[in-house]
Amino acid sequence: MTTTQHTKAQLTLPGQSHTAEGPHDHTGMYVMHFGFRRDLANLASAVANTPLGDTSTWSALQVRWQLFADILHHHHAAEDDYYWPALSAAVQLRGTADDQRLVAAMEDEHAGIDPALDACAAGFAEVLAHPCESHRAALEVRIVTFREALDEHLAHEEGETLPLVQQVMTASEFAASERAIERHAYPPRMIPVVLPWAWHRLPADAAARMQASVGPVLRLLHRLLRVGFERRERVAFRYSDVLLPD
Repeated sequence: MTTTQHTKAQLTLPGQSHTAEGPHDHTGMYVMHFGFRRDLANLASAVANTPLGDTSTWSALQVRWQLFADILHHHHAAEDDYYWPALSAAVQLRGTADDQRLVAAMEDEHAGIDPALDACAAGFAEVLAHPCESHRAALEVRIVTFREALDEHLAHEEGETLPLVQQVMTASEFAASERAIERHAYPPRMIPVVLPWAWHRLPADAAARMQASVGPVLRLLHRLLRVGFERRERVAFRYSDVLLPD
């Protein structure tokens, strides 16, 4: 059973595997997924290309990895705490047993991500403590393996779970889950970093949609924080060869 609601124009970003058409605006989700893919492309390239003797850049990369890991962790925690329970409740009313298994699979896939994040963090620490090609190669394997696993999860979510959201959730159910995520997804200390992170290198149409979707306070905050964020990006990714165009 599906809900009958008006279809909204959806965002399609580079790397996105599928665009779930329907009544609910998934801009926020697609922007976050774009950011995760963007970061991992740059991190993988930087790990492969940064000279082992450039300790300051490796230190910046270690900090940048932790930022990526923190944002991803809180994003998935918010989904587990607020998004998937709301979807599961809607599926109980309007879905099937296969739909319930799909929702459960999202949580199962999340469970394997934090240990992989920790393994990559340990890899950065090892390169900094003992810079050698052996430690770099081990970190490269961890980053590439993690990137493949996360991309598979994001594609699963985009290709099956977000279409299910469009089919079974009512406007009020979806809005309530979005409000809960906005209130609880990130601690206040992270907002000044998440804001420029989410906007960074978005295509123009997506940036315009983000600009229209937030209030004047967040728009001003983004303008104030953007320059410092992008300066730190240039330091961490100075050797990356896959930076997306402005």
